[in-house]
Amino acid sequence: MAKLNEMLEGYEIPKMAKVRQLFDRTLLENLEEKLLGLLRGKNLPIQKGDRIAITGSSRGIAEYQRIMRTAVAYVKEKGGIPFIVPAMGSHGGGTAEGQEAMLRELGITEAAVGAPIISCMDVVEVTRTELGLPVYIDKNAVEADGILLLNRVKTHTSIREKYQSGLIKMMAIGLAKHKGCAMTHSLGTPFLGENMVRVGLTALKHLKIVGGISVIENGYEQLADVYVSRKEEIPETEPEILKRAIGMIPRIYLDKIDALVVFEQGKEISGTGMDPAIVGRPINRLPNTGPHVEALGVLRMTGFSRGNASGCGMADFISRRLRDAIDEEYTIINSLTGMKPFLANIPPTLATDKLVFQACVKAAGQIRPQDLKLAVIRSTRSLEEIWLSRAAWAAVSEPERMERLSDFEDLPFDSAGMLQLFEAAIP
Repeated sequence: MAKLNEMLEGYEIPKMAKVRQLFDRTLLENLEEKLLGLLRGKNLPIQKGDRIAITGSSRGIAEYQRIMRTAVAYVKEKGGIPFIVPAMGSHGGGTAEGQEAMLRELGITEAAVGAPIISCMDVVEVTRTELGLPVYIDKNAVEADGILLLNRVKTHTSIREKYQSGLIKMMAIGLAKHKGCAMTHSLGTPFLGENMVRVGLTALKHLKIVGGISVIENGYEQLADVYVSRKEEIPETEPEILKRAIGMIPRIYLDKIDALVVFEQGKEISGTGMDPAIVGRPINRLPNTGPHVEALGVLRMTGFSRGNASGCGMADFISRRLRDAIDEEYTIINSLTGMKPFLANIPPTLATDKLVFQACVKAAGQIRPQDLKLAVIRSTRSLEEIWLSRAAWAAVSEPERMERLSDFEDLPFDSAGMLQLFEAAIP
C-alpha cells in the first residue's frame, strides 16, 4: 500500500476533544418487584403443568438476565413449566447451536435464569396471511401450551410503521426463524414494514400467546421501564410503548458531519451492525432521519457478531482488522435474508486505523483541516462520550445537551497506526 500511504500522508486529522452528551436518564428501580407485580396483576392464563415457551432475543437488552429470571419465576409460580426458545430469525449463523450460543453470551443459561434453552430451526406453518403468504413459527414454541413474548421495544433500522422492534416483530421475524424471516422479507425492501406488521398480527391471532413483556431503555442503555400485556392488549399497547421509547433515543447532536468514524459495529448493537439513523445512512429507501454524513469509516467488529459484518456495506472505508474478522458466508446469509444484500458489501479496506481516518478526511472534501467536522464514536449504542473536532464542536445543534470534558488533542494512535481510545474497554 505504498502508493496509498503516499497519497494519504498529507491529510491531517484534526485535534479532538472528549465530549459528554446528555440524554434521558429515566431509570427503573426495583425491577423484580415491579415486573412480578405487573405479571401477577395481568394474571396471565397459565395453568398448572403448562409448558410455556419464553422468547429469547439476540439483542443485548439491559438487565436481560434479571428480566428473564423473573419471567421464569412467574411461570413457575403459576405452576407452569418454562423453557426458552431463541427467537432471532437467521442470527447465530441460522443454526440451532449458533442461536443457543448467542443467548449464552448474553447471560441467558439454565443455571442463570432457571429454565432450559430448547433451540431448533424447525418451523411450522400456522396459517397464511391475507396475501396468501405462509406464517412460520418455531416448532417448539408452537407445540408448547403457551408462549410468553419477551422483547425490547425500540425503533427499527428500516421499518417506520407504528410497530417496529418489539413483540409484533418478534413473531414475524424472531420466532419465524430463518425460513419465516426470509418469507417476511420476501416482498422486498419497499414493503418490509407493511409485511412485518401483517405477518406479526396474523401470527398473534393464531398462536397460543399468554402475554408479552416489553422493555424500554433510556439514552444510556439502561433499563427505563417494563410493561406486561395480555395477548388481546398487545396490538394497542405496543405503539404507545414505542412512542415512549422514541422519546429516549440517543443521537449525535450534529446536523452535518464531514467524517464519522465508528470504532466497532456488532449484531448486539444493531441488526445492521450500526444504527442507520445514527450514522446517517438510511436503508430501505427511507428518508434520512439522522445527520448528513459525508464519509463513514468503521474500525472493528464485536466478537459477539461471530463474523457477521452485515451493515459494513454502509461504510465508505473499513480497517484491515475488521476485514479479517468477516465471515463472508455468514454475512451474506444475514443480509440476503433481510433482502438487503448491499449491507454485505465490503468497502475499501485500509491497513491501519489511521489510514481509515485519513481516507475519510480526504473523502469529506474539506479544503482546510480546521473546517473539518470530524466525530468519533465507540458504537451507535455508546453515545454518551464521543470525540469531536473544533469545527464539529462549534456546529453542535443543541449545546445544552453537550459538555466538553477535555482540551483538543491529537488522537492516540500506536506505532502500528491503531487507535487507542477504546481498546482497553473491549472484552
